[in-house]
Amino acid sequence: MNRTNLILYAKKSIERGSKSFSRASKLFSRQTRERAWLLYCWCRACDDLADGQDKGHGMSAVANPEKTIAVMRMMTRRAHGGEQTGNPPFDAFGVVAQECDIPLSLARDMIDGFALDSRGWRPETEDDLLQYCYHVAGSVGCMMAIVMGISSRDHDTLDRACDLGLAFQLANIARDIAEDAAAGRCYLPQTWLTDAAIDPDDVMAPDRRDALILLVNRLCELAEDYEHSARVGASSLPFRSRWAVLAAAGIYGDIGRAIRKSDGKSLDRRIYTSKAKKLAWIMRAFGQTLVAAPVRDRQGLWTRERVA
Repeated sequence: MNRTNLILYAKKSIERGSKSFSRASKLFSRQTRERAWLLYCWCRACDDLADGQDKGHGMSAVANPEKTIAVMRMMTRRAHGGEQTGNPPFDAFGVVAQECDIPLSLARDMIDGFALDSRGWRPETEDDLLQYCYHVAGSVGCMMAIVMGISSRDHDTLDRACDLGLAFQLANIARDIAEDAAAGRCYLPQTWLTDAAIDPDDVMAPDRRDALILLVNRLCELAEDYEHSARVGASSLPFRSRWAVLAAAGIYGDIGRAIRKSDGKSLDRRIYTSKAKKLAWIMRAFGQTLVAAPVRDRQGLWTRERVA
């Protein structure tokens, strides 16, 4: 496919895979929007391959996960080097990586997260959880910042972009506790579960529901800390990119806030943000874009320097 067709392919991918990100991406300039679609297309394809999904839906067992991850690494490496792979999502990554000079190390970091899942990995500590969130989402935040014009050497801004990815992933984990448990996965740290007397192989046990709700709320509170930090970094972005990022932060942040307000109902039904609330956040984010974010240091927050 040529670039134009890859963009059309990527546009369909994001429209099917994430209505929230699709809507927020419309706030970007045309060039940034197209590049964001190209990057998303590759991320979505890798996630689907790792989890046996279709556009993020219908998780199923992968027959040979190690081989799948190896192929993913190989195709990504080839595309990053400028080769045509014949696989649209990977060729889409190749285009945006070449245009924006995205370091291959960030792509490798993302795939490392899928490799953890393929081994049935579970976090022992909160630090382990945050490192996992970096791999599958924080690294994507860094790549998105580069797509929006941030230098790969601007480590302060990339740290804030990473924080937004962490916030998104923590909210995802909080929302998907029941779905993950049904698939035999648990991303709650073992230390948290031990303290709450919850069996990691039976997190949905009815007699420990109240304790589980407290842990879900703890995830949401952690997500909010990283969301606040990310908002500071948004001030370094061009106006339209800043607007899009603040809108996405608000839309996704509302998922965590809705989970906390649900008082455990999120364990029985999937939490969504309504279209009206998404549109409201787009308007609200426009006003936030015109005002400097409050200064907030990152003291006490997890840092990418801890990646093993």
